[in-house]
Amino acid sequence: MIDNRFVQMMARYNGWQNRAAYAAADTLTDAERRLDRGAFFGSIHATLSHLLWADRIWLSRFDRCPPPDCPGNESGGFVADWDDLKAQRTAMDTLVVTWADAMAPGAVAGNLDWYSGAAGRDVSAPLGIVLPHIFNHQTHHRGQVHAMLTAAGCRTEDTDLFLMPTADWLGFDHRS
Repeated sequence: MIDNRFVQMMARYNGWQNRAAYAAADTLTDAERRLDRGAFFGSIHATLSHLLWADRIWLSRFDRCPPPDCPGNESGGFVADWDDLKAQRTAMDTLVVTWADAMAPGAVAGNLDWYSGAAGRDVSAPLGIVLPHIFNHQTHHRGQVHAMLTAAGCRTEDTDLFLMPTADWLGFDHRS
């Protein structure tokens, strides 16, 4: 299904896209970032805060960082200060790439076992499902951020995976 190179590439894709989203959001005022725009988490700031929260909860399940200090239903307010949110996002993106780069071939086999607060129960799922989910979740909510940024008049970068800088393709031949 997937291998460690997929995880490494997607970690880089997420970092690239997060940098672009934060750069666009940085052109707005704090009030504009916090304006309820009708998205699931309401605002650009709250959605970006939720995404950081989600990466923290997932990486904590792989013993890479402590879990967030609030439950998922409060994740939109996980980091209240914009500059702190930006700094934590940058650090998390570095941590995600470091975690992905440490994956050996075959490391995506097996299951991950954890307690899911969202499901309210213990869960065991194949890594071949969990790992793509982590990146799919990022893409889903970042798409909401992209739509809110566009509606606010911001220009964001392209989001297509094949447009990612080729230095991040990790050996995939971009000429074939």
